[in-house]
Amino acid sequence: MVRFLILALLSLLGFATVVAASFGSAGWWAMAGVALALLALGIHDTLQTKHAILRNFPVLGRMRYLLESIRPEIQQYFIERNYDGKPFDRDTRSLVYARAKGADSHKAFGTERDVNELGYEYLLHSTAPVPPPADPPRVVIGGPDCRQPYAISLMNVSSMSFGSLSKNAVLAMNKGAALGGFIHETGEGGLTEHHLAYGADLFWEVGSGYFGCRDEDGRFDPERFAAKAAHERVKGITIKLSQGAKPGLGGVLPAAKITPEVAAAREIPMGVDCVSPASHSAFHTPRELMEFVGRLRELSGGKPIGYKFCVGSRTDVLAMCKAMLETGIAPDYVIVDGSEGGTGAAPLEYEDHVGTPLTEGLMLVHNALVGTGLRSRIRIGAAGKVATGSDIVKRLIQGADFTMSARAMMMATGCIQAQKCHTNECPVGVATQDKRLMRALDVEDKGNRVHNYHKLTVQEAAQIMASMGVTDPARLSPRMLRRRVDHLTTRSYAAVYHWIRPGELLEEPPRGWALDWEEADADHFGEHAPIPWMEPLEPVPGMTPDGVPGARVAAPARTEIKDTTHGTTPVVAGSAVRPEGRPGAG
Repeated sequence: MVRFLILALLSLLGFATVVAASFGSAGWWAMAGVALALLALGIHDTLQTKHAILRNFPVLGRMRYLLESIRPEIQQYFIERNYDGKPFDRDTRSLVYARAKGADSHKAFGTERDVNELGYEYLLHSTAPVPPPADPPRVVIGGPDCRQPYAISLMNVSSMSFGSLSKNAVLAMNKGAALGGFIHETGEGGLTEHHLAYGADLFWEVGSGYFGCRDEDGRFDPERFAAKAAHERVKGITIKLSQGAKPGLGGVLPAAKITPEVAAAREIPMGVDCVSPASHSAFHTPRELMEFVGRLRELSGGKPIGYKFCVGSRTDVLAMCKAMLETGIAPDYVIVDGSEGGTGAAPLEYEDHVGTPLTEGLMLVHNALVGTGLRSRIRIGAAGKVATGSDIVKRLIQGADFTMSARAMMMATGCIQAQKCHTNECPVGVATQDKRLMRALDVEDKGNRVHNYHKLTVQEAAQIMASMGVTDPARLSPRMLRRRVDHLTTRSYAAVYHWIRPGELLEEPPRGWALDWEEADADHFGEHAPIPWMEPLEPVPGMTPDGVPGARVAAPARTEIKDTTHGTTPVVAGSAVRPEGRPGAG
């Protein structure tokens, strides 16, 4: 390979020499200058010690870095198929762009997807479809303690902070939300003048940094909160517990993206990364979380209060439910963020390996609320790769009442999935604070595109439901969504997953949920209960702690495991242990 590169370089130099000769002496001087520059670069590459490839292949080795820098573009535009790009495939991106422009989003000649692939999912149409409603349905958020309920759209702008996004991107989304009458969630970066510019309805997100409502020590300030929450455009408050792409980590805004305007909005210093704490200082237990919900409801004048989180332990979700039952305080809505959700910056290990995907997390929360008799008073939102009408319908079937979309809204404002959000070098001005780059984003035009995209996508969701024979999302059923489970079989979501009956957890928890329900505690987050059959054995005389060969090993003791469904059953430690290390767990 190297010899071919060298031959190519020599050929190029030969061609350049011919061209230089045609320009007379001036051309030769230019040629000499190029040759000297290459010689100097070669000497530099040979002497430097940071890059081994440049020491071994001076000048030529730089081709590697050039090709590596343009690899994402080459992959996206010339190699990947229409349906296998990540995080969003070409078909989905093209659909968003077309709808944002109000252009034809249809496609000819049929699907390119393998409908027989394991895991393929599809919606069931009705033999007797109905006309779609004149106006897409909306969902009323507001439990019995809410004094200012709000009717929310089926799709809304998910939380993205000013600072992470440019001023122009925030303004464009705000204009689009105002034109379309849907929610613009602020993100944890605070409630800023840009979120109020066009008069869109807002959900103000309050994160662990309490930006915009914090005291000098970074703790929650109730007076500052009450003053901003009273604004007429603020229709609800979302407490951010965790984010799908990086659950268990606080938000990070790199110092390079912190301008004086961002610093003033967040009330933070310049020149250092803005890192939100991983957890809140205003509460530490499920019970305290519900008390905080009640406190914010009173401070806001009775507006809807909810929280957003990526599902982790099922025990934690059930502990929240127990806290609601014991305190009598419940949120008006809960937004479930899937681990496939987006972020401006996160460690790759978190993006790829931490957190529960949206499908499993959404159904877990829905089942937990149904099983505790709380579902009727709490609305559920779904966030994480929601971009199309079919995405909306799918999430409604899985237990959601409405959806939130972030990256698709970014694409409607011009995002090209360059994946440079954390570098402050977004080429289209969406996720940057560089004034030169953000100037290219025209607020008026992109605001109209956000409006178009939302309108056409929600209309398509309503049309799909009408094709399925329903106009009210409440009539959607898990039987209407099917998944291929092997090469011969498809099953509906009603058959693939177990759905809890109303009040079932309070009456007789099913075997797969019983131990989690018993362990869940309104005064603790986390799986804290001891599991005797998994505890390490106590060392015995003649046995080393690491159990080296020849050591005497104690026989496992018999342990009585309480099964709330079938009474007490003697189980030998280490036997019949199923998923999650729990005997008999489903």
